[in-house]
Amino acid sequence: MAPAHPSPTTMTDGLGRQISYLRISVTDRCDLRCRYCMAEKMQFLPRNQVLSLEEIALLADMFVARGIRRIRLTGGEPLVRRDIGDLVRRIGRHLSSGLEELTLTTNGTRLADHAALLADAGVRRINVSLDTRDPDRFAEITRGGRIAQVFEGLEAARTAGLAVKINMVALKGVNEDEILSMLRWCDTQGFDLTLIETMPLGETGEDRTDHYLPLTRVVDMIDAHHPLTAVADRTGGPARYHAAQGLNARLGLITPLTRNFCADCNRIRMTCEGKIFMCLGHEDHVDFKAALRSGGIEAVEPLVDRALRLKPAAHDFRIGADLAPATRRHMSVTGG
Repeated sequence: MAPAHPSPTTMTDGLGRQISYLRISVTDRCDLRCRYCMAEKMQFLPRNQVLSLEEIALLADMFVARGIRRIRLTGGEPLVRRDIGDLVRRIGRHLSSGLEELTLTTNGTRLADHAALLADAGVRRINVSLDTRDPDRFAEITRGGRIAQVFEGLEAARTAGLAVKINMVALKGVNEDEILSMLRWCDTQGFDLTLIETMPLGETGEDRTDHYLPLTRVVDMIDAHHPLTAVADRTGGPARYHAAQGLNARLGLITPLTRNFCADCNRIRMTCEGKIFMCLGHEDHVDFKAALRSGGIEAVEPLVDRALRLKPAAHDFRIGADLAPATRRHMSVTGG
C-alpha cells in the first residue's frame, strides 16, 4: 500500500519513512586530512560554487517548515567556515518554533574559539571526532594534526556546558588497542563514546580493507570487561546505544557494514553546494542551488518532494580488496 500523503508539516519518503533529521555540510574544507576520510591532496570546491550562509539559512528555514525537527551542522570541518556563528544563531532561532535540536559535529581543533558561541545560540550537545588520544598516532591518522588543540576544545565545551559525545572510527591495526581505554577515559570525562565502522566513500589513496574492523569483534572485547546491555536511548541518528557495566558513559555503535540501520532511516543530507543526498551510500541527489538562485525558495519547494521519492531502501556499502568505493565523493562532502 502506498504511504499516506504527508501533511504540510511532515516529510515522508516513498517507503513511508518519516524524514525529520537534516544534516547540513556547511563546507567541504577541513584543516585535517584523516586517512580514512580523504586524500592527502584534496581539491576543494571553488568558493563561488558554495552556498552562502544566507542561502543555507533560507533552505534550513524551509526544511523546518516542512517538518525537519533536528539539524546537525557538519563539514568538512564546520568551524573553518568564516562567520559560522551567524548561521548557528540564525538556525537556532527555530528552537522555539518547530526545531527540537541543533547540533554540530567537529574535529575539535577550533572548538576552543567557538564553544561559548555555540552554547549561546542554543546548541546543547556536540560530537567530536577523536580516533586516538596519543599525540603521535593522532598526527599520523590526521596527517599532521595537533591533538592539544582538540583537548583545549573539549575543555572549552565543558566550560560552556555542552554535552560531548566522542566519535571514534574503529581501525584495525591503528587504534583497536585504544578502544577500551577510550571508553574508560570518556567515562572519567563525562562524555559518551560512539564507535563507527569505516565507510567506503571516495578514494583516499589507501586500502580501507587493511584497517576495516567489524564492530561485532569490538563488542565482544568490551563485553568481556564491561558487560553491555542495549538501551532504548536514541539521539536521532543511526547509533544504537548500550550501557556498560561499571561505567556511566553510554556506548554507541554505528555499523553500516555489519548491521545496517536503513529500515528506519530518518535522515537526508545537504552539501555546501546545495545538493540533497537522500542516502550517504548513493550518488543520486537533487540540486537545489540553481533553483534557489534563479527562482528563490518557491522554486525549491517542488524539488523536496522529488528528493523524497529518490530515497532508496538501503545503502550499498561493501568493503573488499577488489571493490571500488560506494561513491566517488569523499565523506567530507556530505558529512558523517
